[in-house]
Amino acid sequence: MEREDAAVVHLVMSTGGMREPMRLLTAVERTPDQERTLAVVRERCAAVDERLRDRGVHLEVPAARALEELLEGDVGAEEGAGYHYALHALISAYFSDTHDLGDLARPSWLSTVDEEMAAAGVPADLGIGEIVTSGPPVRLPSAGDGTPWMGTFPTERAAAFVAANEAVLDRVDPEVAETVGRFLKAIRFEAEQWESPGADRRTRDTLFFWCS
Repeated sequence: MEREDAAVVHLVMSTGGMREPMRLLTAVERTPDQERTLAVVRERCAAVDERLRDRGVHLEVPAARALEELLEGDVGAEEGAGYHYALHALISAYFSDTHDLGDLARPSWLSTVDEEMAAAGVPADLGIGEIVTSGPPVRLPSAGDGTPWMGTFPTERAAAFVAANEAVLDRVDPEVAETVGRFLKAIRFEAEQWESPGADRRTRDTLFFWCS
């Protein structure tokens, strides 16, 4: 998916089980543990709104309000970045092993990377741009142009990503190879954790990418 260029954006990846955040999002009667987690999520959404306001960014639907609408299942807008910030805060409450993937000066660079890697033989569904911009795990209003954006990838396919991308890394432009290398380091680690004896795969089934 091609994104419109904007200012420098920052990418991170975390790992966790998507089942628990989705249970919290759809719970009719929340458990005490879910209520405690939700309190943290609400604080994080309020902090996001404050941080954005300090930067002169005023969301039409603030993250704190967007969170409540998502929990109630009553989304009141067709577009709004606040819903994406809210879902990120909720998912992040359950995810860990955060990997810093660095900055992108040109978000559309990921499309260039995917094109060159595909020409070298990497399947389209294992391209980093395709994965990172694959969208949220639930239906949300559009965030609009630019950031934030998110994507998910099954941890069970991490080894396939590593194998496909490593196989052609020495045949692509060095700048492309450097970008892919950032992802390979993080995803290789998660692939090894997934395959390790005794791994609790229920709590590590999803790689979650966030760009803002």
